[in-house]
Amino acid sequence: MTRIVVHPAQSPLRGSVPVPSDKSIGHRALLFGALGNGVSHIRDFSRGEDNLSTAAALRALGIRIDDISPSEVRVYGKGIFGLEAPTASLDCGNSGTTMRLICGVLAAQPFSSVLVGDASLTKRPMNRIAEPLRRRGALIQGAPHPKKAGEITAPLHIQGLPDGMSLTGLEFESPVSSAQVKSAILLSGLYAHGTTHVREPYVSRDHSERMLQAMGAPIRTMGTIVEIEPAGWDGKLGVLDLDLPGDISAAAFLLAAGTIVEGSQVTVRFVGTNPTRTGILDMLRDMGAGAHVEPLGERAGEPIANLAVSHGPLVGRLFGGEMVARAIDEVPILCALAARAKGTTTICDARELRVKESDRLATMAKVLRAFGVSCEEREDGLVIEGREGPLTACRVDCEHDHRIAMSAAVLALLADGPSVIDGAEVIATSFPKFVATLRALGQRVDVED
Repeated sequence: MTRIVVHPAQSPLRGSVPVPSDKSIGHRALLFGALGNGVSHIRDFSRGEDNLSTAAALRALGIRIDDISPSEVRVYGKGIFGLEAPTASLDCGNSGTTMRLICGVLAAQPFSSVLVGDASLTKRPMNRIAEPLRRRGALIQGAPHPKKAGEITAPLHIQGLPDGMSLTGLEFESPVSSAQVKSAILLSGLYAHGTTHVREPYVSRDHSERMLQAMGAPIRTMGTIVEIEPAGWDGKLGVLDLDLPGDISAAAFLLAAGTIVEGSQVTVRFVGTNPTRTGILDMLRDMGAGAHVEPLGERAGEPIANLAVSHGPLVGRLFGGEMVARAIDEVPILCALAARAKGTTTICDARELRVKESDRLATMAKVLRAFGVSCEEREDGLVIEGREGPLTACRVDCEHDHRIAMSAAVLALLADGPSVIDGAEVIATSFPKFVATLRALGQRVDVED
């Protein structure tokens, strides 16, 4: 186990830094490239553990993926029916995206497969993808959830479809806005005999739709509805040749730190600014800070920009609905901003956070209280009272959750002494150079094994 010791900021954070490429887009580039007909080139690839889990699973399914350089991979696609039966269980590590997206593809295959994960992933609910996939003919079974009756979790056993059987069309109204659920259903729709319609309460991140459309899939979007219509399609996806944009979810931690540490000026370079992902920028603006956005065109069909922030006062606000849906992964770091905002910040419509790597609402409530911040936990959110002056130095357990660990590290910059974050090795899931980046901005962080 690794722990990090974060010392309180003795000077402003200053500098211009990169972040890892967007892991959500990285997952899709690997998987969709494997289903393409030809060789896909992916540059600025993040080697976070989640993306590596997707690469390992695809290799186990017979896909050749070459590491051309530390930041470039080449994927040799074999078409949507080119995957091979695995000889062992497919280990998705800590990556829910890997498990849920690849399940949508494996549900349509003629061979059987088993998806497993680490202790954290094995606690996450999987009925949300299994139930709609079963409705269209998939044969999926999971282990009973240890705490929720009627729910299943990994290992997921996916039985191969019998000869002559294929998935059917589907109209599905999702009770939650989830890009993972939506993407699993859309991927299965590429194999279906019939049309696939998915409707969400709010538009979740649309990386799958953008990439599939660029590859020639029969997909179209209409507000919160996405449709796959394979009739008349030749069943072939094109190839990808793309530079991945920086991950706005990773950038959010640096932007927050630059906002709350006095005198700071921080720029994060080449960040993806897909409008379905920029809720955190709107939240910063509404709290009185805001980020300066310098548009730089597009990468991989995704808008990119340099984002710059400077220290300034924050005011508590109410956040919910569509804005929270566009910043669901950034809610933990929003809590750190709220800890320094004047007045009360209320976060609602965030029930989805209870089924992430940890119960992020419960875990962030514990972290905030450990730092001396008053916090009320609600069923679908948190009510946080901003605090002036130094926070209380403490020791926290990140509960095997990379976003909790990084949020705690940002809070620790405001503490009255060194703070310890246990289990910090999990940060490598999405931001392997997080500690090095904080150091590059002028902060002292010690790493202890």
